[in-house]
Amino acid sequence: MTDGLHAAAEQRSLELHRAVAERLRSDPALVERARDRVVRWLREGTVARPYGEAWLALLGRPLDELTDFLVEPGERARRMRQTSPFAGALSPRERWGILRRMRERSIRQ
Repeated sequence: MTDGLHAAAEQRSLELHRAVAERLRSDPALVERARDRVVRWLREGTVARPYGEAWLALLGRPLDELTDFLVEPGERARRMRQTSPFAGALSPRERWGILRRMRERSIRQ
């Protein structure tokens, strides 16, 4: 993947996780769903153990710390967003709306 495509993918992930962070503030029960998903991943071996264990630790933090982490620009947060347990936290319509707005912004630039 070229640097530009990689940067665009990271920006999409960050924007989607901004929306997830907002959703978590209004629906903290999503944290439990994410925790259940990570436990299942670990049980089935479908995620690298270090990532699963790191997500379990993050999901056990206070909500403000979790939501802040989801939108951190640092390398660790970027890596963790690549194995995010928050699939389904946004509706397809919300997800596509975010992606459409990002595409329109990139066209204008």
